[in-house]
Amino acid sequence: MPPAHAAMETSTNPGSGQSVDSIGKQSISPLLAIDDLNVAVNGTAIVRDVSLRLDRGERLALVGESGSGKTVTALSILRLFEASGAVTRGTIRFEGEDVLSMSQPRVRNLRGARVGMIFQEPMTALNPLKTIGAQIAEVLSRHLGLRGEALRNRVRELLGQVRLPQPERVMRAMPHQLSGGQRQRAMIAMAIACNPSLLIADEPTTALDAGLRKTIMDLLVELQQKLGMSLLLITHDLPVVRRYADRVAVMRDGRIVEAGATEAIFAQPGDSYTRTLLEARQVAPMIDPPLPSAEERLRCQDLRVMVGKRRWFGPDTRSEILKGVDLSLHAGQTLGVVGESGSGKTTLALALLQLTDGASGAVWLAGRRVDELAEKRFRPYRRGLQVVFQDPFGALSPRMNIAQIVGEGLDVHEPGLTRRERNERIEQVLTEVGLSPSVMSRYPHEFSGGQRQRIAIARALILRPKVLILDEPTSALDAAVQLQVLRLLRDLQMEHGLTYLLITHDLAVVRALAHHVVVMLDGEVIESGATEPLLAEPRQQYTRELIDSALMA
Repeated sequence: MPPAHAAMETSTNPGSGQSVDSIGKQSISPLLAIDDLNVAVNGTAIVRDVSLRLDRGERLALVGESGSGKTVTALSILRLFEASGAVTRGTIRFEGEDVLSMSQPRVRNLRGARVGMIFQEPMTALNPLKTIGAQIAEVLSRHLGLRGEALRNRVRELLGQVRLPQPERVMRAMPHQLSGGQRQRAMIAMAIACNPSLLIADEPTTALDAGLRKTIMDLLVELQQKLGMSLLLITHDLPVVRRYADRVAVMRDGRIVEAGATEAIFAQPGDSYTRTLLEARQVAPMIDPPLPSAEERLRCQDLRVMVGKRRWFGPDTRSEILKGVDLSLHAGQTLGVVGESGSGKTTLALALLQLTDGASGAVWLAGRRVDELAEKRFRPYRRGLQVVFQDPFGALSPRMNIAQIVGEGLDVHEPGLTRRERNERIEQVLTEVGLSPSVMSRYPHEFSGGQRQRIAIARALILRPKVLILDEPTSALDAAVQLQVLRLLRDLQMEHGLTYLLITHDLAVVRALAHHVVVMLDGEVIESGATEPLLAEPRQQYTRELIDSALMA
């Protein structure tokens, strides 16, 4: 339940530096007080006149669409945005001290020790060249001076606190050897290592399935209460906000447009933008039934994937992670593939694309069996089977401009095009996905998450494929941008008769786009059928648990 003070609106008493609530009583100074924060880069305002309060032991959610200024506000608390050449004005007081006027050594002591931060993408935030144990130990030795066995014991204790199994194994593991949920727990362990007063969590549940979202958020709240921390939660996941936050502040175009107690905001939002965000989450089905006589575009039979090695000496390390999957997709159809992290969804996609070793089984593309083809002979078929990867920022080369990224497939499959023809094709496909051709000379880092996803879709569409594999195409997007991308995918399917294999953990996305759905568990399809009947009356207990987790998250 929200604390009693959560529903009170506070203002600042200029003479005392303390907060005064709505009935005029003086209260204890907040843990964090931001007043009239402005952040600009190259003369462009990113954060405008932001004022926030966060009390001790409170959970405050900062929400808004991509590019609204949420993360910049959070980074400014630790002065982590200064490296980009930002100009910051205003006041940020943490435990009564003005952060913006602190010396650099003082700010470095603040980071990690008194304020912990969980960054948005753990795979990017974690050092790929250091073990998990070494990265957590670095925080402890830097701020607490721990060494030797005391250091190892504390690292082991922290991994146990975040409920990571086999702490000794995790300590020796590299980031790429852990699952998404395990990496997120390791980031939490690092953030709470020094028992900070404030924990900033920037999109801590992005790209996690519904069950893992609930698990991670339950863990964060448990640790926050146990350690007496305050929590600043930055997210676009409105169900998570409603379930876990005491108060919520809504940002748009760098400004706070509305703030208050969570239940009050959700029950009766005062700002039209807040109402738009809440309505965007209610995604209605967008699909028309495919033609019953539509041609078969993609089929697989007894598709399996083995990983590991058969050893001459010692134990066999092989294991089967995809176990005899059968699928069939027709023109204009969307097949949703759902399941928790590690269920084999992405492995299935990679096997169909022939991008993984150890695959066996039969795959037909437009009636032609392709699994037996060598890479050189299979290459011409790749233009008919394209993919939009989960993380558009990671999938787009930072060294290539948009014209080079989108046109790369043409260089491979249609090298005879003139420069003019090539540019015309690029301009046409950018327009189709709702981007101006004027962006061709720009680079991926200059775009928001939703725009980068449109660029990734354009790259896949330029070859005019018959089948698109969509691996979590909206997982990192806020509700409003997610709705835009879903409408774009629907319109493209209707216009071009595309076939989609939609891999997602978001059942709202499945309801919106998928005609049929298959449920995967431990590399097997355990249930399949038409979307609405299956989600309304699932036969398997696991499917019911997935649906219940999605409703609770």
